[in-house]
Amino acid sequence: MVNPWTGEVALVIDGQARVLKLTLGALAGLEQALEVNSLVQLVQRFESGAFSTRDVLAVVAAGLQGGGAGMDRNDLLQAEIAGGPMAAAKVAAELLARAFMLPGDA
Repeated sequence: MVNPWTGEVALVIDGQARVLKLTLGALAGLEQALEVNSLVQLVQRFESGAFSTRDVLAVVAAGLQGGGAGMDRNDLLQAEIAGGPMAAAKVAAELLARAFMLPGDA
């Protein structure tokens, strides 16, 4: 079960429900992996719909790392995601939103 107040999001990968979360370390790795100067740039890409599959993959992989799922980017490349690419994109956007949500926001 996920706790949205702590930034957690659920995604079913290879038939198993996984908990994803963007921790500070995962966010730092995400900046480096996507070579962005700030996460605001990445959030803006998602808000405008200008994100790429590479962006989605990186955010989901970072969320798995932060959630302690024990999967890395290479595992994710071979995995089956319930709901396909659209579900992964939705989860990536939700992870970014929850990572910057203040208590009381909803």
